[in-house]
Amino acid sequence: NHSATQYPDFYSAQIAGKSAAEVIDDEAWLKDTFIPDVQKRGAAIIAARGASSAASAANGAIDSVRKLINDTPEGDSFSMCICSDGSYGTTPGLITSLPCRVKGGKLEVVQGIEINDFSRAKIDATVKELEEEREAVKDLI
Repeated sequence: NHSATQYPDFYSAQIAGKSAAEVIDDEAWLKDTFIPDVQKRGAAIIAARGASSAASAANGAIDSVRKLINDTPEGDSFSMCICSDGSYGTTPGLITSLPCRVKGGKLEVVQGIEINDFSRAKIDATVKELEEEREAVKDLI
């Protein structure tokens, strides 16, 4: 899924137990280069491979299945698009990415992650875009 509003939350992402933003320690690069690169990654993959980004999507699907069939190590989590339960201010019933883990074979949303104002604005923009897309196709379903 590609989107100009897609947001990699480097403030909440962890590297060796620390915020990715803290480890990378270059907020300007994260905001001005990393975010746009993530948002345009489909085109970048096509340019680098000279072919469709379908293989990358297939690899993502395989990684997701692996995450779903194995319990998540304690303290770890992963992002997965699921039907929202309203966590983190997302619209209930909307398919959106949320922090998840698998425990005892059951998928659960990780609660309690703090969202700063910058991330909140980015997440809200993505939720709005998803709501608009859902509205645009509702008569087709």
